Amino acid sequence: MPPCSARAGPLQNGNFEDPPDQSQMSGSVVAGEHAISGWKTSGHIELVCSGQKQGDMVLTVPDGAQALRLGAGASIEQQISGLTEGSYYSLTFAASRTCSQDETLSVTAAPAPSGAGSPAPAQTGELPMQTVYTSIGWDSYSWAFRAEGAGLMSVVITHNCGQEEDPACGPIVDAFAIKALHDQLPDQAAADNNMLHNGGFEEGPYIPPGSPWGVLVPPVDEDPVSPLPGWKVMAYKKSVRYVDSAHFAVPRGARAVELVSGVEAALLQEVDTTVEGSWYRLEFSAGDAANGCASSSDGSSSSGMKLKAYAGTSETTVDIDFRGAGGSNRGKIEFRAAASPTRVVFVSLGYHTKSDNSGTLCGPVVDDVSLVPIPPPNARRLLL
Repeated sequence: MPPCSARAGPLQNGNFEDPPDQSQMSGSVVAGEHAISGWKTSGHIELVCSGQKQGDMVLTVPDGAQALRLGAGASIEQQISGLTEGSYYSLTFAASRTCSQDETLSVTAAPAPSGAGSPAPAQTGELPMQTVYTSIGWDSYSWAFRAEGAGLMSVVITHNCGQEEDPACGPIVDAFAIKALHDQLPDQAAADNNMLHNGGFEEGPYIPPGSPWGVLVPPVDEDPVSPLPGWKVMAYKKSVRYVDSAHFAVPRGARAVELVSGVEAALLQEVDTTVEGSWYRLEFSAGDAANGCASSSDGSSSSGMKLKAYAGTSETTVDIDFRGAGGSNRGKIEFRAAASPTRVVFVSLGYHTKSDNSGTLCGPVVDDVSLVPIPPPNARRLLL
């Protein structure tokens, strides 16, 4: 299995469209660990074709004509070369559930064996799949890691089964891609005195160019790396959606974050450069993604969406009522830092679905966030 060279885009045979080695196949079941070009497999894995049925259910193939279905404990692995040691990378892939179990996917990145010294420890994260966010039956997920070793990393995706008794039952995975992450793009943050990293969300995981669904950013607990540089998702098993201006209304620039999980997922950044007792202003855009997000999750009429923002111990709520057609309002908090670091948090106060009755989850968009130091109120009155 020769390593694939890292670049912004699909991994080698990332959509599994290359014909498998039929000598290592048993019907649709992968019988040999090198049957799938570019990948090493382990456990019960099935090559699924578009339109294939499981009983009365049509199995969803996210990209192209073929995908892989991972049975209980099964895993796929690819070695990626050309990585820069110490740099950060985001993995994007599509997955769909085919079972009713409490499924998760484990993603691991570790330096490929080199025989020289002790390798750096593996980085592992778990992606919950209990919630299906779109009506098409699959979602795109992202996960990030730090390149270690000599620039050759092995990425492993494993199906962690719940209580399902059928060892063949498991999620379908497809459309694997990679992208280098940068901590801060030159987006005038320094010129604007913005204390936040990636306040415009212009840097984030790879979004497939033809995908109108965005990419989910999962909760980050102990993982040191986020697919959304500077930001973390605080949740138990819910995610937020990273969206682009090609398919959504974005208040500023080309990227934003849609809060699709109601109060169950918050977007946050900790700012360790604030000074206790000093004054600051948080400003942001709260928007409508123009994706028909105009109803509550129970299908009833909604008076719009509400986005709540916190900065330290201060808070504000912004109403968003553009009836799913796009638009945004500016929010602002002026506050005195009670401690350092200062937490900046955004959360949707409601649960929403698209008004087309498809069941696709949606919510308010947050973008163009800035945190700047300001004079104390008394000093500002003197200036007037």
